[in-house]
Amino acid sequence: MRANLVEVFSSVQGEGPDVGASTLFVRLGGCDLRCAWCDSVHTWRPAPVCRLEEARGSGRFRELPNPVALAEVVAAARALDAEHHRMVSLTGGEPLLQADATAELARELGALGPEVLLETHGLHAEGLRRVLPHLDVVSMDWKLASDVRRAADPAGAAPEPFHDAHEAFLGVARDAPRVVVKLVITPASRDAEVDEAVRRVARTHAGVILVLQPVTPCGAVTARPPAARMLALAARAEALLADVRVIPQTHPIYGAP
Repeated sequence: MRANLVEVFSSVQGEGPDVGASTLFVRLGGCDLRCAWCDSVHTWRPAPVCRLEEARGSGRFRELPNPVALAEVVAAARALDAEHHRMVSLTGGEPLLQADATAELARELGALGPEVLLETHGLHAEGLRRVLPHLDVVSMDWKLASDVRRAADPAGAAPEPFHDAHEAFLGVARDAPRVVVKLVITPASRDAEVDEAVRRVARTHAGVILVLQPVTPCGAVTARPPAARMLALAARAEALLADVRVIPQTHPIYGAP
């Protein structure tokens, strides 16, 4: 089996409740959303080549043409001491656009020892069903239409809310051993859409970890929301959910990939 891969490298988790944990990242190419704050726009389309880090933490890469045989990815993971990482992250782009390959990678890489984390935009529930048996953690974004549109949306059209699709996805994800829901908050995020997301999370799977992530300015987003607003949103969310955390991205602070 082959897949379109962007890169495989060793680092530490830069966001969410596992921040700082040693992580082997396997980044798949292609995404069907366009987030105004995306810091990985090079993953929106399938990549012509895949970068494979040659030694853990070296920053030295070799390249292979896409699509890459999954056996090559597993070999690269072994060369990076996958078994000595806390986690392997299947990320993107959007991994569930290549659900069969993602399921195989989850199975093969999980057998090496680390926990398997899927980082997803949380819209492709049927793809998740194929991958779920091989996952330890599902980390899904809950996208807000104030800042995110579908790649297929007509130019200038107002994006449709993502709430229904996210709720259906979370209904499948709740069978995972651990589930994280992340909302990226920007100055344009509307209180009503954040509150609606939290209500739907609470009624679908109240046991999740909810992460409210103040945006890291990037792309079309040039400012963070003020701390007072993040604290107010967290307080309202805690009225419905037991585990709510405000966690920014940390890797930009110290320049980690």
